[in-house]
Amino acid sequence: MTPADRPEPAGPRTAEVGEASGPDGPVEPVEPVEPVELTPTASELLRKLHAAHGPLMFHQSGGCCDGSAPMCYPAGEFRTGGSDVLLASLAVAGVEEPVPFWMSTSQYELWRHTRLIVDVVEGRGSGFSLEAPEGVRFLIRSRLI
Repeated sequence: MTPADRPEPAGPRTAEVGEASGPDGPVEPVEPVEPVELTPTASELLRKLHAAHGPLMFHQSGGCCDGSAPMCYPAGEFRTGGSDVLLASLAVAGVEEPVPFWMSTSQYELWRHTRLIVDVVEGRGSGFSLEAPEGVRFLIRSRLI
C-alpha cells in the first residue's frame, strides 16, 4: 500500500486547499497533513548515518525487539512485502534520496489517525537499528490528526 492508497480518516469534512465552501456551508481550508515528520535532531542523525551507510529506510513494527521503536536500516536490508504499508518518503536536507518509512499493516490500522514524529533520545535501543552504536535511539512521538 502506498501513501496514495491509504484510506482517508473518518471525521468532519475539511476543504481542499483553495476550496471556499462545502456542501454544509463554509469550511476552513487546510493543508494536507503528512503522516510522518522528522525532528531536526532526527534529520541530523540521518545525515550522519547516510554518510556512513548510504541510502536508508525505516521500518516500524508493532512488537518484537525494541517494542514499537522505528528501526533504521540500509535501504533494502529489511524486506518489506504485502504485510507492510509505505507511509512516507521522507526528504532529509543533505541526503540525495528520500528515506522510505514503512510500517506493518497491523500497526498502521492502530495508528492510522496519528501523525508520527521521528525523534532521537539518548540511550541504547535495538542492536538491529543503525543508530545503536551512537548511544542514541530513534523514538516515535505522536499526535492525533
